[in-house]
Amino acid sequence: MKSDSDISRISPSMRSHIEACVAARVTSDAEKDEWFVVKVINFDEKTKEFEVLDEEPGDDEEGGVQRKYKLHASCIIPFPKRNDPSSTQEFPAGRHVLAVYLGTTALYKATVISTPRKRKSDEYLLEFDDDEEDGALPQRTVPFRRVVPLPEGHRQ
Repeated sequence: MKSDSDISRISPSMRSHIEACVAARVTSDAEKDEWFVVKVINFDEKTKEFEVLDEEPGDDEEGGVQRKYKLHASCIIPFPKRNDPSSTQEFPAGRHVLAVYLGTTALYKATVISTPRKRKSDEYLLEFDDDEEDGALPQRTVPFRRVVPLPEGHRQ
């Protein structure tokens, strides 16, 4: 749990994420953390809450309406800047991360196989947990800007 001093320390930089896409935990079910790509539309200085928009509603949504959520800063992880790989945290091989699964707006736990530097590209080579095909985990490429640290206590 973050203390208020942690939140106030984070909030000036978080304010710069208005209109940016971030990773957000939108479920309150502690048994299953679900993280999605959402767009920040507002930050409330008093409550330290972000208002975010899920731009791609799930199949179970009534009429395909975009959903808005109010989330505490602890439920938000900013993505790296799109055009600056050098400013991002490098995750070594073997590290567990959250990454956007190809063709979706959902983030899942994955293991780093190789880093962008090693591959001389801007993509990580990852193995997603529970992504088994023919008895093995396929290795998938994900742009560096769609990979974030695995939050402490993450369950999935």
